[in-house]
Amino acid sequence: MERVSATGPAAHPRDRLRRDLGLSDATLLVVSGVIGSGIFLTPGRIAELLPGAEWILAAWAAGGLISLAGALANAELAAMFPRAGGNYVYLREAFHPAAGFLVGWLGFFVIYAGTVATLAAGFSRALVDFLPLGDGGRVAVAVGLVAVTSLLNFVGVRWGALANNVTALLKLGALSLFACAGLAVAFWSGGAAPAAAAPAAPEAATAIGFALALSPVLFSYLGWNSSVFVASEIRDPGRNVPRSLFLGLALCAAVYLLLNGMYLAALTAEGLRGVPDAGRAAAQVLFGDRSSRVVGLLVLASILGTLNATVLIGPRILYAMALDALFFEAAERAHARYRTPSAAIAIQAAMAILILLVFESSFERALDATTFAILLAALADVAALYRLRAHRPDLPRPYRAWGHPWVPGVYALALLGVALALLFAKPGESALGLGLVALGLPAYLFFAARSRGRERD
Repeated sequence: MERVSATGPAAHPRDRLRRDLGLSDATLLVVSGVIGSGIFLTPGRIAELLPGAEWILAAWAAGGLISLAGALANAELAAMFPRAGGNYVYLREAFHPAAGFLVGWLGFFVIYAGTVATLAAGFSRALVDFLPLGDGGRVAVAVGLVAVTSLLNFVGVRWGALANNVTALLKLGALSLFACAGLAVAFWSGGAAPAAAAPAAPEAATAIGFALALSPVLFSYLGWNSSVFVASEIRDPGRNVPRSLFLGLALCAAVYLLLNGMYLAALTAEGLRGVPDAGRAAAQVLFGDRSSRVVGLLVLASILGTLNATVLIGPRILYAMALDALFFEAAERAHARYRTPSAAIAIQAAMAILILLVFESSFERALDATTFAILLAALADVAALYRLRAHRPDLPRPYRAWGHPWVPGVYALALLGVALALLFAKPGESALGLGLVALGLPAYLFFAARSRGRERD
């Protein structure tokens, strides 16, 4: 196996992808990676765990600050190693190829392929409100959507980025307009009465309750590190990757706080509790029953943008692993004309379609178990930052994490607190998340042994 260890912020020597993305492309990739359907679907659950509006807004603000602390750490790592693959590369360089492989395994095969399938299925189910689709029709639409978005990203990163830029800008504009118009109507009319059947408020905002509320909040912020996975295709990555993380996250946090303020103004904290779709519920109160179709279109557009961003990002993980001989050689193939990781894109599309065809009715529940493992992977990123500072201090660092070592430490403690709360409240799901990571161990041993055998030959 060819051992690749960067001595500076250089791309992998065999990376054949082209640096075609600028700061705006990378920033809007972060926006699309973060803002999906979660901001509509999670506020009701979060409100169930907290006693009042101020606690709800505090949880969303805390989620943004925690994510910002993570962005500061990842910005340094990405500027040091501006390669395809993101945290696969950081853990490989800081600890051992096995550590990188495990996080890459989880990222590609569970999180990204599964998320592509989830988003495609979610789009087709939301489309039922506008088109009469049966079960077979929903699956066909989802499969077709995976194929079309994969083909778009196959023919060039610029095409995928252009589609992402358009959908991200429309998403930001539409959601901001929705939030501001809703707030104006709510304050003009004096707000809304609580729902008659709203669940009772928690007696107190305990530390466990707040930590559990942070879990869906942080889940809604997932994707803030989207640009680090395509760092080998971003121009001037030492400057543009950190900036894209901070700008993209700031835009997402502002939209999230605006929307939650509007939800609370329209529904109150009591009325928000247990609501399955906060966007539709608030729109019905403020603008009438017909507005729910408009919100439905917003959800469709939001899902579509996130799906395209996810299709763009995921293959770079597998491509990076194959470059290091930790996957089959075919996955490192870059298209001669389009300069995209064509084989990895095809593999991701095939896996997502397989998930749709086999697990269409149940895979979303299984994906919930990855939250605990995602938190552990994020903790490993911080550990990689500390280890590289201690053991490789001479590596060029175009960006240095602000507030080191304290701010990354606060981020790690916050993640650890949420992970422990999940372990306490949902031990079965947490154990399953760890099991998904452990499944990567035999795969790593196979590819490592295969690589050693090739070297002997």
